[in-house]
Amino acid sequence: MYLCLADAIPRNPYFNNAIFQQIPPYLCGHFSIMINVNNVTLAYGKRVLFDEVNISFVKGNCYGVIGANGAGKSTFLKILSGEIEPNKGTVDISKGERMAVLKQNQFEFDEVTVLNTVLMGHKKMWEVMHQRDAIYAKEDFTEADGMLAGELEAEFGEMGGYTAESDAATFLGELGVKEQYHQTLMKEIPGNLKVRVLLAQALFGNPDILLLDEPTNGLDIETIGWLENFLADYENIVLVVSHDRHFLDAVCTHVADVDRQKIKAFTGNYTFWYESSQLMSRQINDKNKKTEEKRQALLDFIARFSANASKSKQATSRKKALEKLTIDEIEPSNRKYPGIIFQPQREVGNQILNVEGLRKSVDGRTLFDKVNFSINKGEKIALLSRDPLAVTSFFEVINGDMQPDAGKFEWGTTITKAYLPIENSTFFTEGLSLLEWLRQFVPPNVTDADEPFLRGFLGKMLFTGDDIMKKTNVLSGGEKVRCMLSRMMLQNPNLIMLDQPTNHLDLESIQSFNEGCNTFPGIVLLTSHDHTFMQTVANRIIELTPKGIIDRLTTFDEYLEDERVKALREEMYA
Repeated sequence: MYLCLADAIPRNPYFNNAIFQQIPPYLCGHFSIMINVNNVTLAYGKRVLFDEVNISFVKGNCYGVIGANGAGKSTFLKILSGEIEPNKGTVDISKGERMAVLKQNQFEFDEVTVLNTVLMGHKKMWEVMHQRDAIYAKEDFTEADGMLAGELEAEFGEMGGYTAESDAATFLGELGVKEQYHQTLMKEIPGNLKVRVLLAQALFGNPDILLLDEPTNGLDIETIGWLENFLADYENIVLVVSHDRHFLDAVCTHVADVDRQKIKAFTGNYTFWYESSQLMSRQINDKNKKTEEKRQALLDFIARFSANASKSKQATSRKKALEKLTIDEIEPSNRKYPGIIFQPQREVGNQILNVEGLRKSVDGRTLFDKVNFSINKGEKIALLSRDPLAVTSFFEVINGDMQPDAGKFEWGTTITKAYLPIENSTFFTEGLSLLEWLRQFVPPNVTDADEPFLRGFLGKMLFTGDDIMKKTNVLSGGEKVRCMLSRMMLQNPNLIMLDQPTNHLDLESIQSFNEGCNTFPGIVLLTSHDHTFMQTVANRIIELTPKGIIDRLTTFDEYLEDERVKALREEMYA
């Protein structure tokens, strides 16, 4: 971490800190700190989001800002950008540094062309360009105007103005916005392209500080991969909020953990932070091991991750950072993780699901066709398609909620399935308490579904105490998904279907859900934007296309990297 560790890194009293020497104070000024957050406090009435936060961010590092839903991650980025003024404290940014922020308002640039929207990302250059053009448009052009125009031309050139349009067009192309849209007004392009244009706007012009809030939303796998590569090579400060663990692992050198009204920075990516904090928790709770044994286990853990860092896209910076890491920087997590555990009442039989010739179209668009496959014991299948509606429609068909245009499917008699749909609003139309809501879904064979029984399922999803009396019509998106998971666990299924299961969930719930699916002894049918979820759970990949399916017994990463599959995908979507 390029900070004065003596000041910036919390000391862990569990180990003898005398073993680890602090960096001498005279070295602290050696590093160029570009953002200093000093005693920042923010409260809305009695609700305190931040209480005297002190943290620094330096050039060359990418910080993944993590924390539970509602902890204030997005709000913190707005404080850094100046959009929100804290109640107390300051944010000091090195003089002359340019900050770019990923805009969330897709309607802000409705009357602007796509290309100009990107150019406007470099505010100073945009202003200089218009000031220069206004001078040239004057009828009574004076010598003073000529002198000023010359100065503006020089400034414009220094900022890369003469290649700006081609640079902006390149960004758009690499983000999947075709040239045919570049001169189109933002209000006239498809909604899924608007987020890409705004991302290009943020990245344009090599800003010194880049603030990105959920930058992978609305992006396909290929575009996310491009963004990962771009940020891995980026040499300035990046702060990114994301629920995509694969993305955080690919781009981040540090984690900024928002927890209990404070923010602390730790070296390493999300997986390192998660596994190290879990290891520290186990070490503290293990009273039988000697301190020296625990210390060595942590040092071995750091060394292992440092070696693995050489394989990452952020290889150089992350490996160097981890090599300098001491165990004092590792702290146990304060997070609460839900218990997402599916326990089948019976094992699946030999016949699980047979699908023959399924086809579905919407408004003349073929979502999938010629879908033929059977499921075998032990399989956990990731379904994907370039058309996201295709997989959702397929799930709706095999769950009996939608009719196919052609074909048939048959479930085995031993199958008890539980389905997590992408859209759950129809389940929450009445203002029931959580206890009343869950009681609706008790299986007929369960005769003792009293309050303690139902509390157990809600408690696993972190609904405790008076939470169970909360009305379902006031729940947040994440709370509704957790209710749906309680409902699924209540079914004791041996097959689960998951359509975008990580939507609305925080990283803690996603991590727990992922682990629950890994250990689940039954069948999983899954589609998700979460790369890590797909990679760690699935052992078979089925891609639905308008011309048939691609079916491989492989992992998600191997599927995406297979050159033969790449060629076949292009053929099937052509």
